[in-house]
Amino acid sequence: MTDSSDVPAPRPLLAAMDLPEGVAGHAQPMFTVTFWGVRGNVPAPGAHTLRYGGNTACVEVKAGEQHLIFDGGTGLVALGRALMQRSNTIDASLFFTNTHWDRIQGFPFFLPAFEASTRLDIYGGPGLNGASIKQQLMNQMLRPNFFTPLQSMKAEMTFHDIQAGGTFHLGDVVVDTVSLNPKTNALGFRVSWAGHSLVYATDTNHTQDTVDPNLLFLAEGSDLLIFDGTYADTAYADPIAQHIIPYKLGVQVAQEVGVHQLVLFHHNPCHDDDQLDDLGREVRSLFPNTLIAHENLTLRLA
Repeated sequence: MTDSSDVPAPRPLLAAMDLPEGVAGHAQPMFTVTFWGVRGNVPAPGAHTLRYGGNTACVEVKAGEQHLIFDGGTGLVALGRALMQRSNTIDASLFFTNTHWDRIQGFPFFLPAFEASTRLDIYGGPGLNGASIKQQLMNQMLRPNFFTPLQSMKAEMTFHDIQAGGTFHLGDVVVDTVSLNPKTNALGFRVSWAGHSLVYATDTNHTQDTVDPNLLFLAEGSDLLIFDGTYADTAYADPIAQHIIPYKLGVQVAQEVGVHQLVLFHHNPCHDDDQLDDLGREVRSLFPNTLIAHENLTLRLA
């Protein structure tokens, strides 16, 4: 039996900021994450998704002097407009989990990429056909799929082909990668800065019903775990869904490795705001430090 004096008190939720524009207003270095797109598969616009948002995956991270962007779904379009308003010079690192449509469909409409003053380092793993990240992004912009080729983008873009198990140093920021789903070559990322860390693990293996050891390794002791919630549970998934990821896997990871806060992300486009409210209440009954991601949500880690 464990003595009650040995049980740690629940830690408070990470600090939330209402508007992503607030990030740029702070002079001291900070570690923040802002959600610009939170859906999986396809965008889900409409009155039924106003509170959580309908754009597909895009997450912005500011860590000290480094600017990182994870995935280029349609949320990247809104982020691009905001960046153009913030500064005339944009220098960022763009990481792709994989190149499914919901991860790349905003890239051809990313306005900063058409500005010569923009510098982008673009990271991604190989496609299942062996294509490089540059080839995968170029292919979606070729006719007849699109009218403007990637070569029309004026930004200085450097493409980096990466593999699971790699570690990257961006100034004083460290980015670690693991394989989340060998069936799709999906990568998971851990961003560490100033003694704090967040984990972005949002395209996990839909066919497994146990916790992936790679994910446990990646999430160990992290401040924030952004976890795949597309098919959260049979109670919320659509009848046609063939594979279900129980949200309890995210809870189990958070509990086993001491995650501070769990954020469910990559929502099913068929789930409306009320369903996501219900999901949030149910998950918080198991792990109180849980949030359901919505667009314009900004969390401050440090």
